[in-house]
Amino acid sequence: MMRLDSIAAQPDRVGRHRAVFSDGTVLRLYRQTVQDFGLYEGRELTDEEYRQLQLSHGEMSAKMRAVRIVSASSVSKKDLEQRLIQKGENPESAKNAVSWLSEMDLVDDRKTAQQVVSRCIAKGYGVARAKQMLYEKRIPKEYWEEALADYPDQVEFIQNYVESHLPEQANVKEIKKVVDALLRKGHSYGMIRHVMDLQDALEDE
Repeated sequence: MMRLDSIAAQPDRVGRHRAVFSDGTVLRLYRQTVQDFGLYEGRELTDEEYRQLQLSHGEMSAKMRAVRIVSASSVSKKDLEQRLIQKGENPESAKNAVSWLSEMDLVDDRKTAQQVVSRCIAKGYGVARAKQMLYEKRIPKEYWEEALADYPDQVEFIQNYVESHLPEQANVKEIKKVVDALLRKGHSYGMIRHVMDLQDALEDE
């Protein structure tokens, strides 16, 4: 038998009640779990009830953490599962939480891919940087082509960046600094060189 020695009346900032058991184990339980198991101070649980409580605690913890992650940022299924595990959730509970959110269409790799690409375009990133972001988000490659299909060439962005960051009589060091910055943003060297050569030609005319 396992006895519940104490349980906090008030939840913490994420809605969990601190429960302390007779073996010294501390679980932070959501109200739904407390109600489902009829928990109260002094309540004694059989070994099977305690085992089920721990399983339920793990499942609920992973689900609620998954909801918080999805609410804060766009994530892929693999990215979400990995982040849950890194936060200390049980791998099986993490996998189940991702499936649970997927069933409710709250995590969708296709939509996430489109959102990632849209943000990259808004920030003036090149295709290479967008692909890097898709990779880092662990988005399956089957969604990359569709998300990148209408990616603009970013010529205008490069032109504006060069004009605003490069003085009229720029030296080699200043030019290299601007080129390196654009390369970090994922633009190809060929496109950068093309835009800068075109700009030089226009200025000569």
